[in-house]
Amino acid sequence: MSSEATRCSKCNGEMLQGFLFESAGHELDTWVEGTPAKSWWGGATVPKEKRVPVGTFRCSVCGFLESYARPEFGVK
Repeated sequence: MSSEATRCSKCNGEMLQGFLFESAGHELDTWVEGTPAKSWWGGATVPKEKRVPVGTFRCSVCGFLESYARPEFGVK
């Protein structure tokens, strides 16, 4: 995504970049192609190399959220 301001597709307000925080594991949300494999403790297991960080933009006017899965949204 570029650094220039992005406009909301719902109300044309300014979109602010942020992320969804997964508080249980203290990791960023990620997108993974395909279906999850069940882990031994009942959750899902996903190889780290298959994960793509998710960046989420929030409209400063109406609150609409729009998410993108892109490598540059990872922790720096």
